[in-house]
Amino acid sequence: MANNPIRYSFGGDEHLFAEIDQSMSLNAFFHGLTLTRALEACQLPGVLDICLANASFQVRFNPDVLAPQTLLDKLQALEADSEADATLATRIIEVPVLYNDPWTHETLMRFRDRHQAPEGSDLDYAAHINGYADKDDFIAAHSGTPWFVSMVGFVAGLPFMYQMVGHDKQLQVPKYLRPRTDTPGLSLGHGGCFGCIYSVRGAGGYQLFGITPMPIYDPAQRLPYLQSEMVFFKAGDIVQFRAIDHQTYDDISEQVKKGIFSPRIRDVTFVLADFVADPQGYPQLLKRGLYDHQCD
Repeated sequence: MANNPIRYSFGGDEHLFAEIDQSMSLNAFFHGLTLTRALEACQLPGVLDICLANASFQVRFNPDVLAPQTLLDKLQALEADSEADATLATRIIEVPVLYNDPWTHETLMRFRDRHQAPEGSDLDYAAHINGYADKDDFIAAHSGTPWFVSMVGFVAGLPFMYQMVGHDKQLQVPKYLRPRTDTPGLSLGHGGCFGCIYSVRGAGGYQLFGITPMPIYDPAQRLPYLQSEMVFFKAGDIVQFRAIDHQTYDDISEQVKKGIFSPRIRDVTFVLADFVADPQGYPQLLKRGLYDHQCD
């Protein structure tokens, strides 16, 4: 799949921004992933940080060690020589979600004056504008296909996720007209084509669909799956949401309190060409791999 030339621009004395595309796509993400990995492998003196985003990336560097033009020349040479490595060794993770839960529902109802459709809930609005009969059908679509983590940021540990469906199947929901001043931690949000999980409580403008009992950011690193990194998600992770009931939510919450909860995780290899060839069947194949072993 051909890539358009990258648009480079400098930000102040210490940053180089690379815009791969104006809109998110898995092809743009993989192009950025390939180039940032190639740049990291060069180990250029003076490169301080390389931050990959949805369809762009940014490099922070020390201009006293690495001349800006030298960095730009190197990136352009890497771009000319590289082809997107469209195979990614990653992991697929099951995230339990209580959709239409009482906590996010109470929150979103407090902020209806900031919403496009104050007469209903965020789920009602999302179902309507995406052509679904009701919120149950929308929830089935939302949880029916895996999501690709394209970047982590905004606040510590918050994953931005892009659903692995064809472009015509993308769930699209605008953000609130004005942001909320409160959002429960671990809420499931959606804005534009991106889903997210709010890692901590705070302000936010994404539509709210539910909540997960699964911590994804913990500086104390109490849980087994957070002991190596306090931020759980990484760019390239694949997420499969599982709709749960209130009792299951309470059961998992109790396991979290006891420090014994671990999510279901499987190692997988994602092949972009296979997804492009079969955008409906290939994600379901990855999803089935999450449940191949029933012993855990």
